[in-house]
Amino acid sequence: MPKAHLHTHLESTVRRTTIRELGGEPPVEDRPFTSFREFADQRAAVRALLRDHRHFRRIAEEFCQDEAGQGVRYAEVTFTAAAHGERVGDPEMPLQAVLEGLAAGAERYGIHTRVILDHSRRRPVERLRHSLKLATRYPQVIAIGLAGDESYPAAPFADVLQAAREAGLHLVHHAGETAGPASVREVLTVGHAERIGHGIRVLEDPDLVAELRSRRVPLEVCPSSNVLLGLVPSLAEHPLPRLVEAGLTVTVNTDGETSLAAEYQRAREIFGYSDAELANLARASVEGSFAPAGLKARISAEIDQWLSG
Repeated sequence: MPKAHLHTHLESTVRRTTIRELGGEPPVEDRPFTSFREFADQRAAVRALLRDHRHFRRIAEEFCQDEAGQGVRYAEVTFTAAAHGERVGDPEMPLQAVLEGLAAGAERYGIHTRVILDHSRRRPVERLRHSLKLATRYPQVIAIGLAGDESYPAAPFADVLQAAREAGLHLVHHAGETAGPASVREVLTVGHAERIGHGIRVLEDPDLVAELRSRRVPLEVCPSSNVLLGLVPSLAEHPLPRLVEAGLTVTVNTDGETSLAAEYQRAREIFGYSDAELANLARASVEGSFAPAGLKARISAEIDQWLSG
């Protein structure tokens, strides 16, 4: 089924074979994490394997191949460019290489991509300022946003986020995953969030649900990731169906820990979703994206064709 992918971290999509070839040890598949820190440390171990231009370009092109093979027509991939630049001693090379890989993948596999630059809430404001400078230099970057440990407030980053907004960038923040509804309210007000990364805990606040529904703010829901992090006991108990029933704009995503095709299949098997209900989720992913209107229309038409076929 044609679809868009809005919430996936490039470092978490690296193929297991690629990790081995770069000298790393792939993580144990489907093993729940004991804490968010363990999850972050695993991602850091993969990041450490990416050392030169070839590595970054390779994982970006492989990402395109893997996404296109699952019916993804458009993907907004999150990349922590500033952190990589600091680590390798070249502020721009990692992003330049990733953009080259995405361009090559787009030409070869027929997928459209854009980049979101994320920033850990634990890191200094100055690094986010650098991400903003990068974003304004490369038109393939369409958004920036806060990620990482939600116990750290968004308020210290308000000025940079406002500057990003004035520069015409979109704003997408992780919230309502490990922290409660207050974290979502904060990124809506302080961070001017146009989408919410995760947001599974918004159901704890009926007034917030009503606001999100009225404003049609999409949620980037990542069911399997939530289970792996121990935030939800099992997929059968995941709140995704309740979020949909509440009238919220729900999109299905991976966070990078699984395949998007697998997530849709789990929605069918575990939530009992029909083709029509899966198509509604796919349409929401397209409409909730920052893709150009013409591309949105084409992908939506493909979804309709898939459903009628």
